[in-house]
Amino acid sequence: MIPLETLRAAPKVLLHDHLDGGLRPRTVIELAREVGYTGLPTMDPLELGRWFHASAASGSLALYLRGFAHTIAVMQTPEAVERVAYECGEDLAADGVVYAEIRYAPVFHLERGLNLEQVVQSVARGFERAERDHVITLRQIVAAMRDRTDSLEMAELAVANRERGVIGFDIAGEEAGHPPKAHLAAFEYCRRENFNITIHAGEGFGPPSIWQALQYCGAHRIGHGVRLVEDMALADGRVVKLGPLATYVRDKRIPLELCPSSNVDTGAVPSLEEHPIRHFIAQRFRVTVNTDNRLMSNVTLSEEFSRLSRVVGLSLGDVERLSINAMKSAFIGYDERVAIIYDRIKPGYQRLRGEPALAAYPLPPTA
Repeated sequence: MIPLETLRAAPKVLLHDHLDGGLRPRTVIELAREVGYTGLPTMDPLELGRWFHASAASGSLALYLRGFAHTIAVMQTPEAVERVAYECGEDLAADGVVYAEIRYAPVFHLERGLNLEQVVQSVARGFERAERDHVITLRQIVAAMRDRTDSLEMAELAVANRERGVIGFDIAGEEAGHPPKAHLAAFEYCRRENFNITIHAGEGFGPPSIWQALQYCGAHRIGHGVRLVEDMALADGRVVKLGPLATYVRDKRIPLELCPSSNVDTGAVPSLEEHPIRHFIAQRFRVTVNTDNRLMSNVTLSEEFSRLSRVVGLSLGDVERLSINAMKSAFIGYDERVAIIYDRIKPGYQRLRGEPALAAYPLPPTA
């Protein structure tokens, strides 16, 4: 098992993390006092943190989502949204994350007069301050909700703010009864605008959700995707055959934004020991490891890797490869991806192994 302090020192990349699922308990309490929100179950930070995780770790997605009513309630002013965004970057940098894409649904933050543009701008200000103060690069993913009818407006909002750090569009929420192809207009708009798409799929619903996300909606990455294992034949604890969808995902190198602890909390998988990430890694899928909601699942990215090193046997070299997988799969520009891999990620692991630093990587000429 890799020591947690080693993992915290290791440069890591986070692609699937929700802004409203990662607040500090103390911040939730302080913001509740500022806005006069009285619905919190407790005003003690330690007890509140335990309450959030107890609700999340219920084995039910409905109960898992219960805590968001409280975090969203306190994120209704420009100052609150900016503070949460800044602290997100600060916490991730302290955990050794060098690059992160953070997603959120702007429509959830309009209850006290903010408009959609102001929400995006508040997140941008928080991220920009965090980047100035810490060694981290932060980008936004705007999410629409599957049970709403404004997904095209959210896609237009995302594209309109591509110069303010928004680099992707997502759709989230309950999968069953809300297929991604119901939002084709939003995805077609993103494709016409050469904009990045990631879609929550294969968490609460099976392979057909992943298939729709890819073949109807043109997703570049799959958020979660854990139930893709249902398109694999297993025998004696290993994969003996891939189905057509799993083969397509692997062969086309479509990144899977796997969130192991969250999957256990929501009941998508029974336990971390039974999580199919081991099969995805063994079959050389483009696997990335993510936290989903750090507050709800009471986990950091370092702790996520620590748990996997215990139950799956990940080595530090595996963590490096998974981090590079994530950076290769990021929605940031190609030159920036290469620079972060060779300037931050590879040198960081070389230091941890006690190896001499390599010369700076020269960017290749453009084709």
